[in-house]
This record gives sequence, C-alpha cells and structure tokens, in this order.
Amino acid sequence: MSRGRADGSPKKRLIASICVVAIFLGFLYVFGGSIFGSQNGGSSTLDYGKSLKRLGSSYLGSDDDTDSKQDESSSNLGKGDVEDDIIPKSFPVCDDRHSELIPCLDRHLIYQMRMKLDLSVMEHYERHCPPAERRYNCLIPPPPGYKIPIKWPQSRDEVWKANIPHTHLAHEKSDQNWMVVKGEKINFPGGGTHFHYGADKYIASIANMLNFSNNNLNNEGRLRTVLDVGCGVASFGAYLLSSDIIAMSLAPNDVHQNQIQFALERGIPAYLGVLGTKRLPYPSRSFELAHCSRCRIDWLQRDGILLLELDRLLRPGGYFAYSSPEAYAQDEEDLRIWREMSDLVGRMCWRIAAKRNQTVIWQKPLTNDCYMEREPGTHPPLCQSDSDPDAVWGVNMEACITPYSDHDNRVKGSGLAPWPARLTSPPPRLADFGYSSDMFEKDTELWKRRVEKYWNLLSPKIKSNTLRNIMDMKAHMGSFGAALRDKNVWVMNVVPKDGLNTLKLIYDRGLIGTTHDWCEAFSTYPRTYDLLHAWTVFSDLEKKDCSQEDLLIEIDRILRPSGYIIIRDKQPVIDFVKKYLTALHWEAVATADSSSDSDQDSDEVVFIVQKKLWLTSESFRDTE
Repeated sequence: MSRGRADGSPKKRLIASICVVAIFLGFLYVFGGSIFGSQNGGSSTLDYGKSLKRLGSSYLGSDDDTDSKQDESSSNLGKGDVEDDIIPKSFPVCDDRHSELIPCLDRHLIYQMRMKLDLSVMEHYERHCPPAERRYNCLIPPPPGYKIPIKWPQSRDEVWKANIPHTHLAHEKSDQNWMVVKGEKINFPGGGTHFHYGADKYIASIANMLNFSNNNLNNEGRLRTVLDVGCGVASFGAYLLSSDIIAMSLAPNDVHQNQIQFALERGIPAYLGVLGTKRLPYPSRSFELAHCSRCRIDWLQRDGILLLELDRLLRPGGYFAYSSPEAYAQDEEDLRIWREMSDLVGRMCWRIAAKRNQTVIWQKPLTNDCYMEREPGTHPPLCQSDSDPDAVWGVNMEACITPYSDHDNRVKGSGLAPWPARLTSPPPRLADFGYSSDMFEKDTELWKRRVEKYWNLLSPKIKSNTLRNIMDMKAHMGSFGAALRDKNVWVMNVVPKDGLNTLKLIYDRGLIGTTHDWCEAFSTYPRTYDLLHAWTVFSDLEKKDCSQEDLLIEIDRILRPSGYIIIRDKQPVIDFVKKYLTALHWEAVATADSSSDSDQDSDEVVFIVQKKLWLTSESFRDTE
C-alpha cells in the first residue's frame, strides 16, 4: 500500500502545481497584473499587455457583444455607494482609438445618437455630453511611444511627435510656418496664417498701430487679458507671454482638430470652444483685446450675434484686432463684407482705432453715451435690463448690446489697476458679491500660506520646471492662482457653474479661467495638465446626483502621466480617494492636516497624489 501511494504522489504534485500556476495567472489577468518596465522621470511604467480586454469597440460601431457587455459593466463602476469589498482592483483600459477622447466633444457620439444639429451655426462643435449609460468609465491610454512632455520654456518651440502623432497640419500649413516635423519632434517656428514671419513681429506691429510705448502691447500693464479666436496652434498667445499678457487661445475640435492639443502640449493657455449658439464660458467685460487672424468666422450671420458676443466679453475701451482679406482686399465680395461689417460695428458704437495693410483694429466705447444717442429702433438693440451678462453655462447668445453697469459708465472704464498691481488690488466688482476689500486681502494671504505649504510638501518630487499647466478646479476668487505668480506656470481657474459666479473677479485680477460643471467632462484633451488642485470639489459633488468615481476617472484623463493632484477636503473624502489609488495607478505623495493654516477650515486634510506613467504593450515596446 505504501509503495502504491509513493508511485502516485509525483503525478498528484504535478497536477497541484499546474493548478496553482493557473490560479495565479488567472489572478494576474483579472486584476490587471502589472509588470514594471523602464523608469522615465522617476515614474514607474506599467505594461498592461495584449491579454487585457479593451473597452470601446462598440463605441465606434462594432457589433462585438462581448465588448458591449464589458462597456455596460464598466459604466456601473461609478454608480451608487461603493463598499470596501467591491472597490475595483483596476479600472479597464479604453481602446487605443480613444487615446484622445474628449467625452463632451466627441463627433462619434453625435453620429451614434443621431443628434439633430444645425451645422451652419457650429452646433456640432459645441458640448454634447454622453448620457450615463454611454459613458466609458475606463482609463485613457497614452499613444504608442508616449514620452514625458518637454519642459517649459523649451516646449514653446518643440514637442515630442509621439505624444501628438498628427502631422497633417505641418503639411497643410507648410507655407505658413505653423509647425515643422523634425525627426522625433515637431517644431513651432512661431508663424501663423497671417503672420508667416513670426508672431512676435506681428504683435509689435499691432502695438505700433495703437501707438503703445516701445511697441509693447501690454501698454504699461493696462492690457493684460486677451481672447484669441480661432487660434491655430496658439503661437500668438505663446509670444504674448513675454509681454506679461495672458491669452485665452480658443479653437474648436474641427478639421484642424489637434490645434488646441498642440497648444497645451506646448504649455500655452488654451481651451476647446467655438462661437456657435451658446455664450462662451467667460463673464462679461473680461478681455482688453479680442483677436482674429484669418479665423474664417462669418461675423455678419444672424444679425451679427457673434460680434455681439465679443462685445459682451470686451472691457470698456477694449479692442478687436481683425486681420483678414476683408480688411484690405479689393474684390467685390470682400468689399461687400467690409461695407456690411463697417455698418454693423458703427451701429454697435465701435470706432476704428487703427487700420494698416491687412489689419483693422476697432475699439469699443468707454461709456453708454453712444448707445443712448442712437436713433430709436436701431439694431442691434440693447439687452434687456434683467438679462444677466455673466450667466454663461448653457446660455444662448443674444443679438443685443450689453450696456455697462452704472459703476463702469460713471468711471469711464473698468477701474482696474495696471498689471501686476491688479493681481492683489481689490477688484471693483467685489461689491457684486457683498465682499469687502478686507475679505479679499485675507483670502489672498490665506492662499499664499496654503500654496507655500503645498510646495514644501511637493519639494522632494519637483524641480522649478516640473510643472507648467495647472488647473484650480474650484477657484473662488483666484487666490490660489495669484499665489503662483512667481512660479513659471499658468493656471486655468475653474468656477463651478452652480456656485457663486466669481469668475469675473478672477479676470479682474488679470488671470484667466472658465465656468464648468464637474458632473461632466472638461473641454480639454487627455494628458494636458501637470497639476490639478481640488479644494472641496469632491464634497460638493456629494451634494449632487453625480458620481465621485466618474470624477476620479475624469481627473485621470486630464492629468499628464507623472502629474500631481492636490486634494484638500474632509477626511472621509481622503479615505475614499485612497481606496482607488491602486485601481487608478496613482501614488500617495504626502498627507497633512490644515490645523496650522489658522483658518476656519482646519478640519480639511491635504492629500497629494502622483499619477504614474503606464503604457500598453504596444506603447511600451515603442519606447524601448
């Protein structure tokens, strides 16, 4: 009997060993077992491998039922209360075709849902967010060969081609010096459709036309915020930065679909948007200058409604610089357009400040006097007194002139200090919220202390050029961004749409930003920000019928690999986020309480996280 047992035991041990190995491999498969590859900038590279099922085939019209079922299960990850025992060990990875997915600006969604949109007024380029059942709650993979972006200021002039593998603009605009492909990089000589020989020379010529001292467009600090419509790859905005001017470079996700992606990869402030049917997400009287260089916009359509939207956004005495064939060409069609535009802006009380060669610059009036002197029945009319010019989220444009407030009309301007003094000077519009100058100054000092503490916590991980593109997800009065004045960064200040509409205070400080609803995806490409600051954003979301898990995945989409998130919130929120670190491939960097801040929010906790660089098998091989 003993001999018989001895003869059979090797076979049993072999079978048992095979079972153990099979179970272990199955565990790795199910939970996205990661193998560590090369190091890049101190960030681990995770390789998911070909065996992991990808999401998104059905998104492009596939009939694969398996994919459809997996998509449905993944969309449930962000619903309901999540207990400890069902926290996912890993989130699925989206299909490689979605490496540039912008959920609310996705043409595939428009086609699939058969939306009835008016293409003639650019509705198809406006935001259309997927319903909950169509969301892809999966992690967006980087493109093959992705590298940590080149640092600012070098990034102004070159980026890695692998990070944005689109060279059609280089060929299409080869005679205009937009961009040039050179080996593994794409270079940006600083040209544009209208300024082939460089944005810097073009900017100086505009300043010269306006008789600004030293041909400096900032006009001794009085011109600070600019809206560049149809910005291309944002070279105009890039070259304004050296003059202490910050531009909101705006373009749609159109046939030149990657232009804003290039701008952000270069480290230039930019936003995906279009002059269509909805107001742009900026408050009234935000910009000293609007600019359009060959932006191919029909300014005469719908009773001049798009030009009237610019009028809403310009400050008293603000300028519109327009470089286009209509300003100089002599053919019959261009002359007709010029006559009609001249008539329209005349009725809007704009005057020509300068006109030279191919550029005309109009100036908006300082007061309401001209509006009051127009003949009765003149179009465009003044907007109704109960129309809020600062209500922008999902609000339709109006073909009317926004008159100035009593304050602006009385002081004949915005009453803003020159830059950089305006950054810390109490804005006149504080009174709109019942805020005092003392409250403003205390808020500024408070965030100065907080940011200093953040940087002390980050200091072991970052260098002076590690961060460039920063987003403050709940900016309030913009004091977080103001505290970064001496850093070589820019900040997209976001004001949630259902809170106090303080975005106009941020613009009055000489900063830029936008309105947003964090129940939806942000209007940007994946991998576009180096640092996100979330002050009580998760707590605010708890009060709404929105998913905190969805927000985590959206933050991951926006954030660059090796980028950082600073979460400042209640302890339960921090505990919630910690549960998902493994699933998101995030890594805890630092934790600190806020008791030393000496403020009313001493029960808040600061939690800093870093996003790891991970690649799919195909991408991983391309980097070796």
